Amino acid sequence: MADPQTTLAAAVARALDKALGAEAEGADPLIRPAANPAFGDFQANFAMPLAKRLARPAPDIAKAVVSELDLDDVCQSVEVAGPGFVNLRLDDRWLAAAVDALQDDDRLGVPFDAKPEKVVVDYSAPNVAKEMHVGHLRTTIIGDALCRILGWLGHDVIRQNHIGDWGTPFGMLIEHLLDVGESEAAAELSVGALTDFYQEARVKFDNDPDFADRSRGRVVTLQAGDAQTLRLWRVLVDESQRYFDTVYERLGVLLTDADLAGESLYNDRLAAVVAELEADGLAVVDDGALCVFPPGFSGRDGDPLPLIIRKSDGGYGYATTDLAALRYRATELGGQRIVYVVDAGQHQHLTMVFAVGAMAGWLGGDRRAEHVSFGLVLGADGQRMKTRSGGNPKLVDLLDEAVERAAAVVAAKNPDLDTDTKAKVARAVGIGSVKYADLSTDRVKDYVFDWDRMLSFDGNTAAYLINAYVRIRSIFRRAEIQDAERDAAVILVEPQERTLALALLRFDLVVRAVADTLEPHRLCTYLFELAQAFTGFYEACPVVRAPSPEIRASRLALCDLTARTLATGLGLLGIETVEQM
Repeated sequence: MADPQTTLAAAVARALDKALGAEAEGADPLIRPAANPAFGDFQANFAMPLAKRLARPAPDIAKAVVSELDLDDVCQSVEVAGPGFVNLRLDDRWLAAAVDALQDDDRLGVPFDAKPEKVVVDYSAPNVAKEMHVGHLRTTIIGDALCRILGWLGHDVIRQNHIGDWGTPFGMLIEHLLDVGESEAAAELSVGALTDFYQEARVKFDNDPDFADRSRGRVVTLQAGDAQTLRLWRVLVDESQRYFDTVYERLGVLLTDADLAGESLYNDRLAAVVAELEADGLAVVDDGALCVFPPGFSGRDGDPLPLIIRKSDGGYGYATTDLAALRYRATELGGQRIVYVVDAGQHQHLTMVFAVGAMAGWLGGDRRAEHVSFGLVLGADGQRMKTRSGGNPKLVDLLDEAVERAAAVVAAKNPDLDTDTKAKVARAVGIGSVKYADLSTDRVKDYVFDWDRMLSFDGNTAAYLINAYVRIRSIFRRAEIQDAERDAAVILVEPQERTLALALLRFDLVVRAVADTLEPHRLCTYLFELAQAFTGFYEACPVVRAPSPEIRASRLALCDLTARTLATGLGLLGIETVEQM
C-alpha cells in the first residue's frame, strides 16, 4: 500500500485530468501535510497556480477537480477552503490498514528505487603523514550517511577516499624517513604521531638547505618511478592507512582500504587527460600555461577564469588531478551520479571541473556530478573550531572526549548499569551525538560544537532519540514479551494514535527526499518529530494496561513500528542504538 501523500497525489492528478483535460497538463497536485490538524491531514494546493495560468478563480478550479475526485475509501472528508485549498482528512480504517501493511515489511514501507544508479561518492580525503582533524569531521560523517541511505535504496554505491598521497611534500617526508631510520619512522607513524613526523620534516626543510635540496631531488625520483623511492613512499602510505583505519573504526563509518583512491591513482592518467582536452580543441595556452576556459566563469576583474591543466613549467596541479578523477569515475567506474562531499570553499573550483567534464563529454546524458557542500564547525566563540594552541583539534581526541563525556552523563542517569553495558552505551551516545549534531544541521550552514547541547537528553539530539528507542524497548520488557505480534490489527481510537500513524507513514517520502537532495538533516528532523509523536501517544494512551486486549495489541504494534523506524533511521545516519540506558 502506498503512503498517503503518494496515494492522494495520484488521485488528484487523475481528477485534474478529468476536470480540466489538456488545460491541467503538467500541473502538480501539490499535496502537503496540513499545517493545522484541525483542517485535515493533508492539503492540496494545485488550484492557485492553475488560477493564474487559466485566468479562472482558484475556488472554482478546486471545486471542479474535487467533483471528479474518487477518494471514497481513502478520505473521511474532502473540503474546499479559503482561496482554493483542498483539505483532506484520511479515513481511519484506511489509515489503520496502511500502518498494518508496515508490520510485515522489513523495509517499513520503503521499496528499493525503481531506477537504481551507480553512484560514486568522494568523501573524507585525509592527507598521508598528517593526522585527521576536526576539518575531516563533516565530510566523513555526511559522506558516510549518504552512502548508507543511497545503498539502502538499492543504488550501487562506490566509495572513493581521495587521500592526499602524492606531490612535492613527499620528497621531504621520504628524506626525513631516511634520516630517522625506516624502522624508527614506521614505529613513530604506527602510534598515530603523523603530525609530529610531518612537522619535523617541515622544520628541517625550512632550515637545512642541504635537506631541502635532497628533498627536491627525491620528488624527481619519486615522480620518475624509482623503485627504492616508491618503496619508501609506500611505507608512509601504509602506516598512514593503518592510522586512518583506527579513526574510521572509532567513528563507525563504512570506509575501508578498498575505498582508497588517492591522488597517486591518477598520476599516470594526467598526460592522457591533457592530451584529450587538447585534441578536442578545449585547451589553449595562456601566459605559458595550458588552460581550459569553461563558459560563465570570470575573475574579479571580469576576465574569463581559467582552469589550469598544465603549468608553464610543464607540471600538473590539483586541477588536472581532479579532472583525471572525474574522468575516471565517469568513464572507467561508470558512475551515473558522482557526488563530491567537499567543503563550501571549493564550490567554484568543483563547478569549473564539472563544466570542463561536460565540455569533454565525460558528463551529460545519464552522467552528472554534484557538489555536496557544507559549512564550518565553529567553537563557542563563533569562530572556526581550534585548540587552545590555535591548531585544528585532532579527530581522535574529539571522539575520545565525546565517549568520556557521554560515559559521565550515562553514569549519572543510570549508575546501576554494569561496566560493559555502560561502555557500550557511552560509545553509542558519544559517537552518535557527534554525528547527529553535524547531520541534524542543514549542511550548508556552519554550526557551533556545543558539548552540553549535543549530549542533552532533551531536544533534537542523538541522546534523545536513542533514549526514545530504549523507552519503547522497555515497554516490551515490562510486558514480558519479546516483540509485538506482527499480525495485530491496528485500531486508531485516540487522536494521538492517529498522529503517530501518520508520522510512521512518512518514512518512505523522507528517505527518498534525502536521497534526492542529499540533505541528511531532513531525516534527522523526521526522526525527532516521530519521537515527539510517540511521546504524545505514550502519555495519552496506556499500552500494557490498555482497556482491551485488541487495543493493547494494536498499541504494542505501534510501539514496535516506532522502535523499528527509529532504529532503521538512526542506522541510515550511522548511529547505533542500544537496548537499555
